[in-house]
Formats: sequence, structure tokens, C-alpha cells
Amino acid sequence: MSKIQPFHLAIPVNDLEAARTFYRDTLELQEGRSDEHWVDFDFFGHQLVIHYKEKEAASKKATNPVDGKAVPIPHFGVVLTWEDFHNFSEKLQQKNITFEIEPYIRFKNKPGEQATMFFYDPCGNALEFKAFKDQQQLFAK
Repeated sequence: MSKIQPFHLAIPVNDLEAARTFYRDTLELQEGRSDEHWVDFDFFGHQLVIHYKEKEAASKKATNPVDGKAVPIPHFGVVLTWEDFHNFSEKLQQKNITFEIEPYIRFKNKPGEQATMFFYDPCGNALEFKAFKDQQQLFAK
């Protein structure tokens, strides 16, 4: 695998301060540049920008069935190391995060064994964090 370049992702938030507090204090991301309508964060080495956008009419959250669970669609996140995932999930549990899908192991003792968890930010953006027991199996079939 070649060296991965940082991605840039800009997401809408309808409450800039609540989202800022969540990403900075709950997820413990380093805040970068900001303006009255947006804030940059170091998202595990990637650039995440929250942009204020007025809330639109309520819509039903979309999901896709995976392993008998309703996986939020769309979602974003990062692949952490196995140890970092477990440390991060424990920290989130201590902060009383409401998980949409609690941390669990998929494909146990099979190719692509992975830990995963899903939760929403205060503005309804779905996040997934995962880790592979063997990161070389990221795309294993």
C-alpha cells in the first residue's frame, strides 16, 4: 500500500458551537483554523471541517442492514489501530456517548476481522470508527 495522503471532508452542522464542543472535547480533536461559520479539526491526521448550515426539514435517517444491525448511511470515520480503537471506545463509553451501534467485533477469527462502532454527532452526522486485527487485511475477502 502506498503512503496515504490526508483527506479533506467538510460536513454541515446546524449548531456550530455544539458540534465544536463535541469534536474538540468529546472526541478530543485538535482545533485548527476557524471563522464564524466553520471550524477545522485534525481528524486523526485528516482535515475535517464543520460548516454551519441551517437545519433543513426533518428527514428519516437512512440505514443499511449489515450483520443484523441498521448501519447509518451516509457515515464517515477512520480506521484506527486495534489498540487505539479499544482505548478510544473505552474513553467514549466513559464520556457516556450514545452509540447507534455499540463497539463489537465483526468476522471474528476470519479474514478482515475488525472492531467497529457507530454514533452520531449533535447535528446528526453519523460516524464510524473501526480497526482491523491485522491492518494488512483492510481489503481482505
